[in-house]
Amino acid sequence: MNVLLHICCAPCANRPIEVLRTDAMDVTGFWYNPNIHPFTEYRARRDCLRAYAQEIALPLIERNDYALRPFVRAVAEDIGNRCVKCYEMRLYEAARQAKEGGFDCFTSSLFISPYQQHELMREVAERAAAEYGVSFLYRDFRPYFREGQAFAREHGFYMQKYCGCVFSEEERYIKAKKIIP
Repeated sequence: MNVLLHICCAPCANRPIEVLRTDAMDVTGFWYNPNIHPFTEYRARRDCLRAYAQEIALPLIERNDYALRPFVRAVAEDIGNRCVKCYEMRLYEAARQAKEGGFDCFTSSLFISPYQQHELMREVAERAAAEYGVSFLYRDFRPYFREGQAFAREHGFYMQKYCGCVFSEEERYIKAKKIIP
């Protein structure tokens, strides 16, 4: 089976790639993350993924849209519920790319994170699959999260501290400020 794996970052993708390859799937990575800000964060995650993809001979399709303004416009009306828009932006594009690229199915490395809203992501991915007429491959990669993080540290990957959006970064600083006396 030929699967397109949307990838948010190398630390989250390393175990899903391994699991899918172990299951005899041909995996192609897909970088599309207009939610990641600032640009230095976007570039650090992308460049780490590029290096890892080259190391493991992973074909990688890149849609390099550093899209601060479109992302902020999409979530500005309801920042508290921004995740659904973020999932839609990325998973609909993954479905479109899978359909146009002739892939059997698509999935995302986002499904490894215990911090993401799995049921919401799954629902969005299924809607995207239906709209584009391509299969969505659901895999709950969360049991591999700690192993993937350890692998990333051992290999010196760039390790981020927030999901990627500017609002998540803000929340991280607000939370840190509350626990500092």
